[in-house]
Amino acid sequence: MKEKTSDVLFSPAVRAVQDELGSREYIERLESRDYWSAELSEDQMAFIRTRDSFYFGTASKEGRPYIQHRGGPRGFLRVESASALWFPDFGGNRQYISIGNLSENDQAFIFLMDYANRRRLKLWGRAWVLDREAFPRDASAHPDSPEVERIIRFVIDALDENCRRYIKPRYSDDECREELERAQREIVELRKKIRDIEADG
Repeated sequence: MKEKTSDVLFSPAVRAVQDELGSREYIERLESRDYWSAELSEDQMAFIRTRDSFYFGTASKEGRPYIQHRGGPRGFLRVESASALWFPDFGGNRQYISIGNLSENDQAFIFLMDYANRRRLKLWGRAWVLDREAFPRDASAHPDSPEVERIIRFVIDALDENCRRYIKPRYSDDECREELERAQREIVELRKKIRDIEADG
């Protein structure tokens, strides 16, 4: 029997807790409408292309979890298709925990945050480590850390985008600079309109 997308999110243990705490009926209504998908929408793909960081989760064969922050230029997490992503693995602290975990357990998780707009995207899937030549070198270049050691490919099994509550807005240097530039352009346009109105008066 083919696994439903929601089965990726909700194990029997999770469903038992939902029953116990009273949310199971609500979840079942969403499941009946195929609320959860394994394919990204155009909007979600565009969202991913604007991210300059994300959190990457793996686990050992015994199930011990590990979360790693991944950062790079905007768009370094590449959208291969509506159901697959890949990203360059740059040289780091040489612990190789994520790489070691993937060698024995391909289950993985990607968590993307946009603090400024209070948006998050959660991706359950499987990941594989590939040779760095597997994808175009120019597409995986990083200005601060040019040495790409390998490529990690991620295939989506399920995704969820929910609840903005409790996300506190935060802004990166780039986001602050972009907002300042936008405000400065608006001031210039407003001053021009004022001058035009005064000239006509």
